[in-house]
Amino acid sequence: MSGRSDIDVLLRIMPDDHGADERVDWAAAEAHLGTSLPSDYQAFMAVYGGGAVENLVILPPLSTGDSWSGSIAEHTKQLRDLWDIEGGVPGAPPGADRVLPWGTGCNGDELGWLMTDPNPDRWPVAVWRRHESPAWALFECGMAGFIRRLMTADFDKCPLSDLSLWGRVSSFVHHQEQHRRFQAGLDPMTGEPDPYAGMFA
Repeated sequence: MSGRSDIDVLLRIMPDDHGADERVDWAAAEAHLGTSLPSDYQAFMAVYGGGAVENLVILPPLSTGDSWSGSIAEHTKQLRDLWDIEGGVPGAPPGADRVLPWGTGCNGDELGWLMTDPNPDRWPVAVWRRHESPAWALFECGMAGFIRRLMTADFDKCPLSDLSLWGRVSSFVHHQEQHRRFQAGLDPMTGEPDPYAGMFA
């Protein structure tokens, strides 16, 4: 399945109403990260952009300068440190430089790819689960397929240590829209009035 096809399948359950084309300079991203990125991730950035599915944050490749969005570049060291500390996926080739993040959240879990092949479209998803043992697990699918399968409970069991998105189709909100809602006193994810708005400014 092509990257765009993966996104088309995801769009059937998670509309892009609050997404936005991240307008990524892919040549610059590849130069900075030292690798090209999977086609489904590139298609995701063009359709949804960086943002969140509830408390699962999907990272753009490079910093946007927006406090509501981290990036792959900013999270890479953190994920590779976890790989070194926890020993990585059991049975996987060693080397923290083989793991690259694409998501974070869900009660502290971290999501990325294990760069097992010269072709990024063949990279499986690697997940560090804060509250599971072993902490690391590998899933033979792309990031778009992983998100879809998480929300439709299409794994043998929840792949994360947090059940908030397990079997629950949710919506995506771009990081700029989250920031706009917050500034307007609204809940960043739901867009509903936030009773706590302004209390922590």
